[in-house]
Amino acid sequence: MATKFLSPKLLNTFPSFTRFLNSASTASLAAVASLNFDEKPEPAAVEKQPTSLKQESITNATLDLDDHQRLFGSIPTLNLLRSSANLGLAANERFVDFGMWIVNSRLMETSLVRDAILKTVRHTFFQHFCAGETTEEAADCVRRIHDKGFRGMLVYAVEHTSDNAGCDRNLEGFLGSVELAKSLPASSVSFVIAKITAICPIGLLKRVSDLLRWQYKDPSFYLPWKLNTLPIFSDSSALYHTLEKPAPLSPKEESDLQLAHQRLLELCQKCVQDNVALTIDAEDTSIQPAIDYFTYSSAIMYNQDGNTIVFGTIQAYLKDAKERLFVTTKTAQSLGIPMGFKLVRGAYMSSESKLASLLGYDSPIHNSIQETHACYNDCASFMLERIADGYGAVVLATHNVESGQLAASKACDLGIQKGNQKLEFAQLYGMSEALSFGLRNAGFQVSKYLPYGPVDMVMPYLLRRAEENRGLLSTSSLDSVLMGKELKRRLTKLQFAKSEMASPSSMKIEIGTH
Repeated sequence: MATKFLSPKLLNTFPSFTRFLNSASTASLAAVASLNFDEKPEPAAVEKQPTSLKQESITNATLDLDDHQRLFGSIPTLNLLRSSANLGLAANERFVDFGMWIVNSRLMETSLVRDAILKTVRHTFFQHFCAGETTEEAADCVRRIHDKGFRGMLVYAVEHTSDNAGCDRNLEGFLGSVELAKSLPASSVSFVIAKITAICPIGLLKRVSDLLRWQYKDPSFYLPWKLNTLPIFSDSSALYHTLEKPAPLSPKEESDLQLAHQRLLELCQKCVQDNVALTIDAEDTSIQPAIDYFTYSSAIMYNQDGNTIVFGTIQAYLKDAKERLFVTTKTAQSLGIPMGFKLVRGAYMSSESKLASLLGYDSPIHNSIQETHACYNDCASFMLERIADGYGAVVLATHNVESGQLAASKACDLGIQKGNQKLEFAQLYGMSEALSFGLRNAGFQVSKYLPYGPVDMVMPYLLRRAEENRGLLSTSSLDSVLMGKELKRRLTKLQFAKSEMASPSSMKIEIGTH
C-alpha cells in the first residue's frame, strides 16, 4: 500500500526502496521522513546584496545538474516522496485525462462528489503546485522558498470574468497581492502577476482585439478610445481571427473599457507606490492584442526613469514572437521607455491549432518543438544583449535545461553581474526543481511562480497545468531521476547506520560507554 502512489520511474530507480516501504511500519516511515541526513549547511542562497555594494560578475555559469545531494540535500524526505508521487501522477496521461473528465463533468454538480474531489485535489496537486488558499499560507510559502534562496512571483489565481462586479472583486485580490509583497522580507518577492481577463470582461477583450487587428490591416481605421501604445503586431502576425470589418465599440463598451483601464492603472499605481514589479500574463491569440494594448499603454505611463514596473509576456511558441519582441523593444528603447518581458514558450497549443484549422488557416504556432526552442533562445539572447547594454529587463521562464544553460552561458559571456535586478530566471512552483536549484547555485536570481487562492478558484489553473505539461512531465524525467537517486542515497545511509548499530562492535561500545 505504501508504494502505490509513487511514480513508476521513481520505483524503478531503486527497487530496494520499494521493498523497504512495503515492509516498513508506519512508525518507521515517519522516522525516515523526519530524518535530515545531512548536517552540513545547504548551498549558499542567491546573494541579497545592497545595490550600493560592488557586485561581482558571474564567471562560471555551468549548471551542475548531476549532484543530487547538493540539489536536493536540504529537502526533507517526506517532501521528496510527495513530490515524486505528484509528478508521477501528473505525467500519467490516462490519469490526467480521467481527472479532467471528472472535473468538467456534471458530477461536479453533486455536492458530495465535488467536496470529495476538491479534498483530493487539495492534498495532492494543489499542495504540490500552489502556494496555499489564503494570503497567510502564500506568505508562509514565500518565506520557505526564500530561505532556500528563491524569490516568489505572487499569483492571485483568478481568471476569466464576464462582468464589472467580478472585475472589481478581482482587482481587490491583485491589490492584496501587492500589499502582501510589501509586507514580506525585502527581495523575497520578485513580481506580482495579473491577468487582464480578470479585470476586463473577456467579451470586451475580443471586441478590442478585433478592432486593433482591423486597424493594423487598415491604418486609416480610426479608434477614438485608443491610448498611446507600443507596436502590437508584426508583418508575420496571425490576423485570421478578424475577417470582416468590426463594428465600433458601443457607448456601453467604451464605458466598460474605461473602467478596465482604471482598474489596471490603480493596480500599477499601487505597484509604483510599493515598488513591486507587475507582470501581465499572456493568453490565447484571440484576445492577446487587447492584452498587449493594456500592457504597453500602462508601461508608457509607469515605466519611468529606468525603473521597469510593468512587464509584458512573449510566448515563444508563436511564429511571430521574435519579430514582435524585436519591434516592440526597439520602439520602446527609442522612446526612452524601459520595457521588461517575461519569456515563456506558451500554454494554449491545442486550442490555438484547433481554431486555426477550423477557420482554414495554418496554426500560429511553430511547426516543431525545435523551432519553438530556437525562437525562445533567440528571444532570450536578444534581451540579454539589451540588458548588457543597460536597457530593459527580462524574466526567463523556462523548464528547458538547454535553454537555461544557454542563457546562463550568454549572461556570463556578456559580463552580466550577479544579482543584476534586470535578469531573473523562473519556474513554476513544484516543477523543474533541479533547474531552479542549479541556476541558484550558479549565482542567478531565481523565482518560483506561486499561484494561490481557494481550491475551486485555482482549479482552472491546475487543469491547464496538467494538460499543457503532461508531455513535459512524461518526457523530462530529470527531477524524478535525481529525486530517486537522492532518496536511494538516504536509504543506503539509513541502512548502513542501522547495520552499524546492530553490529557486535557497536554493542560493545554502547555497553562500555554507559
